[in-house]
Amino acid sequence: MTEDLHDRAVVADTHNDLLMSVVERPPHRWAEFFRERWLPQLREGGVDIQVLPVFVDDQFRPEGALRRTLRMIECAHAVAEGNPDHVRLCLDGDDIDAALAQGQIALVLALESAPGVDADVELFRTLHRLGVRMASIAHWGRSALGDGSGEDATGSRLTGDGVEALRELERLGVMFDISHLGAAGVAHVLELASRPLIASHSAARALRDHHRNLTDEQIRGVAATGGVICVNFVPDFLAAEPERQTIDRIVDHIEHVIGLVGVEHVGIGPDFLREVAADITPPCCDGGDYTGVALDASLTGLDGPAELPALTAALLKRGLDERDIGAVLGGNVHRLFREQLGRPGGAR
Repeated sequence: MTEDLHDRAVVADTHNDLLMSVVERPPHRWAEFFRERWLPQLREGGVDIQVLPVFVDDQFRPEGALRRTLRMIECAHAVAEGNPDHVRLCLDGDDIDAALAQGQIALVLALESAPGVDADVELFRTLHRLGVRMASIAHWGRSALGDGSGEDATGSRLTGDGVEALRELERLGVMFDISHLGAAGVAHVLELASRPLIASHSAARALRDHHRNLTDEQIRGVAATGGVICVNFVPDFLAAEPERQTIDRIVDHIEHVIGLVGVEHVGIGPDFLREVAADITPPCCDGGDYTGVALDASLTGLDGPAELPALTAALLKRGLDERDIGAVLGGNVHRLFREQLGRPGGAR
């Protein structure tokens, strides 16, 4: 029953940093490496819609951030062009529907914190022309647009450029992603947003008091815009105690969000750290730590996209019905993207 349900569902993963893995290979190998290393895992996991964040490591900031951003975007295009039978880079909901109808995985380009843009907000138009359809404006620290959640003590709202960025992204039809944004910044966005928001990879703070998670008030705020909260699988964001960092704990977070705002506002944004870290970390430095998050951390039985059916099994075991499981796995994100992705202007 689990396998059949998972196969019938539209599975949407709103955060997999696999571009970081692929872009480290020579450009002539990008399409082939994706086909060898990542495509089998996505297929085995039943992934139908895959958001590809463009994340720029600190070593490229600030001077090389835009160059690195453009290189990763070019990598995504090369992956799509080199694997036309398997994936399609999608610009709107119609593209996604066409990809799914043809058995392709729909790829959606996203900016994570947008350091390549910085205060030059007009560059969002350039990146939109290159295919970007989702964006956040902060990571762990400070940015020209707004502070990340690691700087919550500052109490900072969006900067003037950040407000302009929100308006420009809404005008372009680029989904605004609040994951990683600081608490005051999220509150500011909720005051100003005229279109649905997404939290691409954030769990519930009520269950794990970590600044990277969303409070109940924030969850309600995102849902009130018509948006979707996609639960993160990073072990330390699920529970502080290693013994509680399990698949069942993911279900706890999913059920918490459902209880607050209804099943129609919940999705999944796994952020499989170990999978990517294994591809980009030299043997001398295996494992490691990134701003307090262990890169080699994983959940037993669910440490990569190939094992996503295990989540379906856990949701079934918990008693969710098939319709609700389908909504959580990707139905809600599919609906949101169909209605909003790449649709310029207008308010909700």
